[in-house]
Amino acid sequence: MNALAVSLDQPASYWHIWEWIQISIPNLVVVLALLAVFVLALVLPFPKGRDAE
Repeated sequence: MNALAVSLDQPASYWHIWEWIQISIPNLVVVLALLAVFVLALVLPFPKGRDAE
């Protein structure tokens, strides 16, 4: 269980994209995960029921 422990006592590191855009690395990971789920929801087909033709 100690291997999964994360120290939250330090501030997050930021990634500067341009001069006026900066995002923290944890927020960037969440945004990319949400985009991946959204793309998968668009690409994967809906499950078909028994009555569907």
